[in-house]
Amino acid sequence: MKKFLFVAVLALASITAYAQPRAIGARIGYGAEVSYEHGLGSGNMISLEVGVPGFNRLEAACTYDWIDPFGATVPWNEKGEWHWYMGVGGAFQTTWVANGVGFIGAAGRFGIEYDFWFPLQLSLDFRPTLGVAFGYNGGGAAFGYDVYGAGLGLGVRYKF
Repeated sequence: MKKFLFVAVLALASITAYAQPRAIGARIGYGAEVSYEHGLGSGNMISLEVGVPGFNRLEAACTYDWIDPFGATVPWNEKGEWHWYMGVGGAFQTTWVANGVGFIGAAGRFGIEYDFWFPLQLSLDFRPTLGVAFGYNGGGAAFGYDVYGAGLGLGVRYKF
Protein backbone atom coordinates (compact mmCIF):
# COMPACT_ATOMS: atom_id res chain seq x y z
CA MET A 1 0.00 0.00 0.00
CA LYS A 2 2.86 2.39 0.80
CA LYS A 3 4.41 1.75 -2.62
CA PHE A 4 1.12 2.45 -4.36
CA LEU A 5 0.66 5.69 -2.43
CA PHE A 6 4.23 6.77 -3.22
CA VAL A 7 3.77 6.05 -6.95
CA ALA A 8 0.43 7.91 -7.01
CA VAL A 9 1.92 11.00 -5.32
CA LEU A 10 4.94 10.91 -7.64
CA ALA A 11 2.71 10.64 -10.74
CA LEU A 12 0.51 13.52 -9.59
CA ALA A 13 3.55 15.68 -8.85
CA SER A 14 5.05 15.03 -12.28
CA ILE A 15 1.77 15.87 -14.03
CA THR A 16 1.51 19.10 -12.01
CA ALA A 17 5.08 20.09 -12.79
CA TYR A 18 4.73 19.85 -16.59
CA ALA A 19 1.17 21.07 -17.17
CA GLN A 20 0.80 24.82 -17.67
CA PRO A 21 -1.18 27.01 -17.21
CA ARG A 22 -3.47 26.62 -14.25
CA ALA A 23 -6.34 28.79 -13.05
CA ILE A 24 -8.33 28.96 -9.82
CA GLY A 25 -11.43 30.98 -9.02
CA ALA A 26 -15.20 30.80 -8.79
CA ARG A 27 -18.07 29.73 -11.02
CA ILE A 28 -21.38 31.41 -10.26
CA GLY A 29 -24.76 30.40 -11.65
CA TYR A 30 -27.52 28.60 -9.78
CA GLY A 31 -25.35 28.53 -6.66
CA ALA A 32 -21.61 28.98 -6.27
CA GLU A 33 -18.60 26.77 -6.95
CA VAL A 34 -14.85 26.83 -6.47
CA SER A 35 -13.30 26.23 -9.87
CA TYR A 36 -9.87 24.89 -10.85
CA GLU A 37 -8.54 24.41 -14.38
CA HIS A 38 -5.37 22.50 -15.15
CA GLY A 39 -3.92 22.76 -18.65
CA LEU A 40 -2.69 19.63 -20.40
CA GLY A 41 -0.69 20.97 -23.31
CA SER A 42 -2.00 23.72 -25.55
CA GLY A 43 -5.31 22.13 -26.53
CA ASN A 44 -6.69 20.31 -23.49
CA MET A 45 -7.53 20.96 -19.85
CA ILE A 46 -9.10 19.31 -16.86
CA SER A 47 -11.76 21.34 -15.03
CA LEU A 48 -12.76 20.58 -11.46
CA GLU A 49 -15.57 22.35 -9.61
CA VAL A 50 -16.83 21.83 -6.08
CA GLY A 51 -19.77 23.85 -4.90
CA VAL A 52 -23.26 24.29 -3.56
CA PRO A 53 -25.79 24.45 -6.44
CA GLY A 54 -29.02 26.01 -5.24
CA PHE A 55 -27.40 26.28 -1.79
CA ASN A 56 -29.18 23.06 -0.75
CA ARG A 57 -26.70 20.36 -1.81
CA LEU A 58 -23.01 19.69 -2.37
CA GLU A 59 -21.68 18.94 -5.85
CA ALA A 60 -18.37 17.95 -7.43
CA ALA A 61 -17.84 17.80 -11.19
CA CYS A 62 -14.76 17.02 -13.25
CA THR A 63 -14.52 17.30 -17.04
CA TYR A 64 -11.84 16.75 -19.65
CA ASP A 65 -12.14 19.70 -22.04
CA TRP A 66 -10.85 20.32 -25.55
CA ILE A 67 -9.84 23.94 -26.20
CA ASP A 68 -10.73 25.27 -29.66
CA PRO A 69 -11.79 21.81 -30.89
CA PHE A 70 -11.84 21.04 -34.60
CA GLY A 71 -9.27 23.81 -35.15
CA ALA A 72 -11.96 26.48 -34.97
CA THR A 73 -10.78 29.62 -33.16
CA VAL A 74 -12.56 32.79 -32.15
CA PRO A 75 -11.22 35.59 -34.43
CA TRP A 76 -11.54 38.54 -32.02
CA ASN A 77 -8.14 38.51 -30.34
CA GLU A 78 -7.29 42.13 -29.53
CA LYS A 79 -5.15 42.28 -26.37
CA GLY A 80 -6.21 38.99 -24.79
CA GLU A 81 -7.35 35.71 -26.30
CA TRP A 82 -10.80 34.20 -26.85
CA HIS A 83 -11.19 30.42 -26.73
CA TRP A 84 -14.14 28.09 -26.81
CA TYR A 85 -14.15 24.64 -25.31
CA MET A 86 -16.22 21.51 -24.90
CA GLY A 87 -15.75 18.43 -22.79
CA VAL A 88 -17.11 15.40 -20.97
CA GLY A 89 -16.66 13.99 -17.49
CA GLY A 90 -18.53 13.02 -14.36
CA ALA A 91 -20.43 14.62 -11.50
CA PHE A 92 -21.65 13.70 -8.05
CA GLN A 93 -24.18 15.49 -5.84
CA THR A 94 -25.43 14.91 -2.35
CA THR A 95 -28.17 16.79 -0.56
CA TRP A 96 -28.88 17.60 3.05
CA VAL A 97 -32.64 18.07 2.63
CA ALA A 98 -35.30 15.40 3.28
CA ASN A 99 -36.12 12.64 0.78
CA GLY A 100 -32.92 12.82 -1.22
CA VAL A 101 -29.44 11.47 -0.76
CA GLY A 102 -27.46 11.78 -3.96
CA PHE A 103 -26.88 11.72 -7.66
CA ILE A 104 -24.07 10.36 -9.84
CA GLY A 105 -23.76 10.77 -13.56
CA ALA A 106 -22.03 12.01 -16.69
CA ALA A 107 -21.31 15.71 -17.16
CA GLY A 108 -20.87 17.68 -20.36
CA ARG A 109 -19.51 21.17 -20.87
CA PHE A 110 -19.66 23.78 -23.61
CA GLY A 111 -18.36 27.30 -23.12
CA ILE A 112 -16.35 30.32 -24.17
CA GLU A 113 -13.60 32.12 -22.25
CA TYR A 114 -11.54 35.27 -22.50
CA ASP A 115 -7.96 35.28 -21.24
CA PHE A 116 -6.84 38.83 -20.47
CA TRP A 117 -3.26 39.99 -21.06
CA PHE A 118 -2.90 40.06 -17.25
CA PRO A 119 -3.59 36.90 -15.18
CA LEU A 120 -7.41 36.98 -15.25
CA GLN A 121 -9.82 34.72 -17.10
CA LEU A 122 -13.58 35.12 -17.60
CA SER A 123 -15.76 32.31 -18.91
CA LEU A 124 -19.40 31.54 -19.63
CA ASP A 125 -20.37 27.88 -19.94
CA PHE A 126 -23.20 25.39 -19.86
CA ARG A 127 -22.68 22.14 -17.91
CA PRO A 128 -25.56 19.65 -17.86
CA THR A 129 -25.27 16.36 -15.98
CA LEU A 130 -27.35 13.28 -16.72
CA GLY A 131 -27.38 10.25 -14.47
CA VAL A 132 -28.94 8.25 -11.68
CA ALA A 133 -30.45 9.70 -8.51
CA PHE A 134 -30.56 7.55 -5.41
CA GLY A 135 -31.83 8.08 -1.92
CA TYR A 136 -34.20 7.29 0.89
CA ASN A 137 -37.81 8.11 0.04
CA GLY A 138 -40.33 7.39 2.77
CA GLY A 139 -40.04 3.72 3.72
CA GLY A 140 -37.43 2.51 1.22
CA ALA A 141 -34.71 3.27 -1.26
CA ALA A 142 -35.55 5.26 -4.36
CA PHE A 143 -33.74 5.30 -7.69
CA GLY A 144 -34.39 7.37 -10.80
CA TYR A 145 -32.69 9.36 -13.52
CA ASP A 146 -32.78 13.04 -14.30
CA VAL A 147 -30.81 16.02 -15.55
CA TYR A 148 -29.10 17.79 -12.66
CA GLY A 149 -27.07 20.95 -12.42
CA ALA A 150 -27.88 22.11 -15.95
CA GLY A 151 -27.46 25.81 -16.32
CA LEU A 152 -25.21 28.66 -17.27
CA GLY A 153 -22.23 29.52 -15.12
CA LEU A 154 -20.01 32.62 -15.12
CA GLY A 155 -16.42 31.82 -14.17
CA VAL A 156 -13.84 34.27 -12.84
CA ARG A 157 -10.37 32.77 -12.39
CA TYR A 158 -6.82 33.85 -11.55
CA LYS A 159 -4.27 32.30 -13.93
CA PHE A 160 -0.91 31.16 -12.62
